[in-house]
Amino acid sequence: MVLQLGIPVVETIKKRVSVRTYDEKSPLSCETKEKLSKFFPLLKGPFGESLRFEMIESDIARKNDNVRLGTYGVIKGATTYAVAVVKKGENDLEEFGYVLESLTLYATSLGLGTCWLGGTFKKSEFSKAIQQKEDEILPCITPIGFPNARRSLLESAMRLAAGSDKRKSWEELFFQRDFRKGLTKAEAEKYAVPLEMVRLAPSASNKQPWRIVKDQNTYHFYLQHTKGYAKHLGYDIQRVDLGIAMSHFEHTARELGIHGKWLLITPKDIFLPQNTEYVVSWKDE
Repeated sequence: MVLQLGIPVVETIKKRVSVRTYDEKSPLSCETKEKLSKFFPLLKGPFGESLRFEMIESDIARKNDNVRLGTYGVIKGATTYAVAVVKKGENDLEEFGYVLESLTLYATSLGLGTCWLGGTFKKSEFSKAIQQKEDEILPCITPIGFPNARRSLLESAMRLAAGSDKRKSWEELFFQRDFRKGLTKAEAEKYAVPLEMVRLAPSASNKQPWRIVKDQNTYHFYLQHTKGYAKHLGYDIQRVDLGIAMSHFEHTARELGIHGKWLLITPKDIFLPQNTEYVVSWKDE
């Protein structure tokens, strides 16, 4: 059973933005850190993979230094980071994305800023602090703190370059029975809002690689890979993005009183676009 977040999910998703510039003069209180640390172990993802978590203090992006961390951008002024590792498994990266995004939504509801940072952290101070094991992956981290009242010029330029304020249309992301027919909001019925919250989900370089096909009372989740993207990382970061989308979908559905469950039921006779693979399905109950 997935933990109910206990927050206004739709409102929080709409409020969430990637924050790269933090107010270093307003560090997190011990009470807030304790809330986050106690919340994370309660979170369970849909695949049952094992995750560990730590809140880590670091001066890696303090003061006037613009520190590039991973593929997502430059961070300034952050002093606290949420770091998690997942044990290697069949759906490890999707599970990681689902669980850590649940935490970022909770942090957003507390008035805090976050920013997904994907990279190679194997030998970093973050890896050492959480004592990463050989059978664990540390694909992403996030700073957690109070946003600076003013974005840096660099952050504003990066958001513009990445298209952070733009999202693909429904017709590009959601489909009816097959990838050759777009799904309308009317056809999605009670799932129109959960799908819209998927559309608003963050992703590496705003690639939005998730694709969803409705087949009667089942929604099939696919990953449409961006060929050659972030190959240097040694893992498929877009699988993390798919987990983030799943988190938005399920938490929104539960807030709306919609019941369903995740299943692995590879659909038959569905034409697949290039570089697209099936991941999981949500069946309405």
